Amino acid sequence: MTGTGIIIVIIVVVVLWAIFTYNRLVRLQKRTEEAFSDIDVQLKRRYDLIPNLVETVKGYLTHERETLQKVTEARTTAMGAHDRHASLADQGAAENMLTNTLKTLFAVSENYPDLKANQNFLQLQDELSDTENKIQAARRFYNGNVRDFNTTIQQVPANIIAGALKFKPREFFEAEAGERENIKVKF
Repeated sequence: MTGTGIIIVIIVVVVLWAIFTYNRLVRLQKRTEEAFSDIDVQLKRRYDLIPNLVETVKGYLTHERETLQKVTEARTTAMGAHDRHASLADQGAAENMLTNTLKTLFAVSENYPDLKANQNFLQLQDELSDTENKIQAARRFYNGNVRDFNTTIQQVPANIIAGALKFKPREFFEAEAGERENIKVKF
């Protein structure tokens, strides 16, 4: 093989490597976007369930209007953060606030035996609990994809292609400090 042939082989190998690396980065980026979309789907489901839950609870919790108002306000704040495409940290904070107010609502409902026995309330509570589990699973899936994407764009030699084509690291979905603590309910 001549010197020109070796150079051509090296160029072909480098071009093939660059194409393979670019395609891998795009695939990881799209998986991350898909994972974030999964979170959106579950959050929309939760947003749709909350008004039904509040309406079911209203008749029973005549003395707990403040709790119902906080749930409604937290839902509005979370939806607003999502609609205006706030930063991931702001969206996470709004979602955590909503989760905490829902936990408070369920804790308050323990004082109302008729409510706890109401079929609609129980069904909505189960659906909301299922949705919360799906949101957590979607967040873990998203964070796994973010980890893979961020790792790939920082590893040599893929970081050369990632830097040249301006692939940026993604933020993880993280629980806030308050989310890690037990909720305190006072009656």
